[in-house]
Amino acid sequence: MAFLPDIPIDSALTRLFLQPRARDQAIWFSLPGGQKLFGQGDASDQLFVVRTGRLGAFRQEEGQEPHFLGVIRPGEPAGEMALIAGIPHTANVYALRDSEIFAVPKEAFFEACDADAAVMTELARLMILRSRQVARRGPMGEPSVYGFVPAGRPGPLRPVVEAIEREIAALGYAVTVVGAEAAAAPTEWFSEVERVHDFVLYVAERDETAWAPFVPRQVDRLFQVGKGDGPPRGASRHIGANTLHEQGLVDLLLLQPPGLDRPNGAEAWLDATGAGRVFHMRRGVPDDSKRMARVLTGQSVGLVLSGGGARAYAHVGAIRALRERGVPIDFVGGSSMGAIVGAGLAMGWNAQEMDRRLHEAFVDTSPLDDMALPLLAMTHGLKVSARLAEHFGETYIPDLWLPFFCLSSNLTTGAYQLHRRGLLRKALRASISLPGLLPPATDGPNVLVDGAVMKNFPADIMRAAQLGPIVGVDVTTARSITADDVARPSSIWRWIRSGQWRNGPPIVSLLMRTATVSTGRDLAAAREATDVLIQPDVSGIEIRDWRAYDQAVEAGYEATIAALDKLHRPIPELRRRLSLRERASDGAVMTPFMAAAQAAAE
Repeated sequence: MAFLPDIPIDSALTRLFLQPRARDQAIWFSLPGGQKLFGQGDASDQLFVVRTGRLGAFRQEEGQEPHFLGVIRPGEPAGEMALIAGIPHTANVYALRDSEIFAVPKEAFFEACDADAAVMTELARLMILRSRQVARRGPMGEPSVYGFVPAGRPGPLRPVVEAIEREIAALGYAVTVVGAEAAAAPTEWFSEVERVHDFVLYVAERDETAWAPFVPRQVDRLFQVGKGDGPPRGASRHIGANTLHEQGLVDLLLLQPPGLDRPNGAEAWLDATGAGRVFHMRRGVPDDSKRMARVLTGQSVGLVLSGGGARAYAHVGAIRALRERGVPIDFVGGSSMGAIVGAGLAMGWNAQEMDRRLHEAFVDTSPLDDMALPLLAMTHGLKVSARLAEHFGETYIPDLWLPFFCLSSNLTTGAYQLHRRGLLRKALRASISLPGLLPPATDGPNVLVDGAVMKNFPADIMRAAQLGPIVGVDVTTARSITADDVARPSSIWRWIRSGQWRNGPPIVSLLMRTATVSTGRDLAAAREATDVLIQPDVSGIEIRDWRAYDQAVEAGYEATIAALDKLHRPIPELRRRLSLRERASDGAVMTPFMAAAQAAAE
């Protein structure tokens, strides 16, 4: 190739193409949206540079869903780490939309580095910045181009997308909505639109049959939009979105009427569309448009609640403090009793309803006093199941107002089980099935017990589920159990007459604490995934003292207020990416990736 590539690239890397051998041997080619550039384990014998379009990097661990590593934008390299290290590629890289790529052979690249040390210096800087970004537990290049396409007959989509556009603009970003008017535009036009806007929202209406298949080939992430107050008639996996589906980058947005009490039927929509996440948005409700704007811009707030028996009541106080300070909560997850409290939040319970229901289910009378001959457990578990049915009914997880997950421990497979679909009360029953105290739950051939056994504080699961900041409330750090807690009662009859038997014998404390002990490494990894870690002082609360509600709630409230008072900016802005305008005002001249990574490093 005897010309200098027309590519928006940092100046030091441009020097790569000034070297004769690299310039002459570089190959230009088109990579259609959805096609793989290279695969995990493939030999690394070329350096790739994106001219136009976008690439997505994904890592696939055996038995796990693909993990999204980030977006590679125009002017950024791909495959440089494996090439320099001399190892096979450690990720799968796909074209997220129609792209143009330059490939420089390995030998020509190293010859250029020998001739001009600035080339290797710049690549080293890029690799360090990318490593720091990964260390911050975020994608190396965050999505900024989203598509919205119809699923079934949702009605006009442009007004819905424009409502989200207005909220993104209110957050200080340059954003635009692009529809079928751009159908005939060349590839360079799309790259330019994406270059001058922080966020681009592509939208296709139902009757735009030529434009609708094109949208998935142009975006980092796709939303299929359906009419949530009806069945998914005509909804299916979107044509042209196979790669996005394979990599878990397709979401479902269900439009709901403004006065709806609770969504219904989202499971069928997920089955029809193959989407990985579901969001509910009431037409004409500004709070829902604001939530979607936070999700798209990486300012959504995820709340993670640990297990911990009666000490988990502290989560109620934490939620009360977050609401009082105006902190939005957009995603919820938890284990064991943390899952119970989190599910109530995702159901939409306000503070009064949360108090009432938890008192009825756990505080006023013990749910663990239906003692049994301990063949499988010390209790029958019937009272727990009945109370979960009373308070959560027949609600399915995808029908919650907030995206929610909980964990149980699968003794059959030896791994944790992630519950993001299915009947809510069934998932919660599995998540609190403390071994020896409650009979295990079953799911087909699988035996499920308390989620705290394998992952008591699933902040890392939340990090993989959303881009924004994470607030974690962990009640497992305080002094948990002493010899006094497991001492035999001095008199069995006095113990029975006092009513303490309803909390279970001392072995219950032993079982509960045994189940919630995590290794230091697991705790460190989970806490590292949080942006705000709250650790209430619940050392004075016995783990099986179900009547210690007020004390635990107050501890959670005080710890959360103290943590919020230490912050220098609002929680949604803790991971806020700089806008193009802000970067320009700082005099920064760098690629979008470098700007995001530099902001993260600082």
